[in-house]
Amino acid sequence: QAVEFFTEVVGCKKAMSFGPFADDKGTFMQDLLGVDPKAVIEEVTMVRCGYGSNIELFKYTAPDQKDLTPKNSDIGGFHIALYVDDVTAAKAYLDGKGVKTRMGPLPVKEGPAAGQTILYFQAPWGLQLEAISYPSGMAYEKGAETVLWSPKNPEK
Repeated sequence: QAVEFFTEVVGCKKAMSFGPFADDKGTFMQDLLGVDPKAVIEEVTMVRCGYGSNIELFKYTAPDQKDLTPKNSDIGGFHIALYVDDVTAAKAYLDGKGVKTRMGPLPVKEGPAAGQTILYFQAPWGLQLEAISYPSGMAYEKGAETVLWSPKNPEK
């Protein structure tokens, strides 16, 4: 499901898959990854997203596996932000694919992040994602010693 979502919806390209990995006799999985000792990584797939991100997708089974979707505000909750050229176009595209989106696009007009536009959306299994764009930069960049990486200026 994750590989299909990232390739068919997000537009990433599948680079490779490998696995399975397990340790039937010991605690390798627990020692290496902090998971149940009997956890099995059925498959690992690496996808490349545009010019900046590689994402590693794990398909696990484990005796203690939970089927919970954390909110961004939960401890351990997270999201993946993806830079897009046009958040409004991204929303139209996601809507056309039947992807659940939140409020927005929301242009940020004040503070250090002024200049960015954001839209949160959700993968079918609950992963939170964000489409973000700041084509003219953000307010904090004026005079900043360190600026965030941008696909518009990857070497900067």
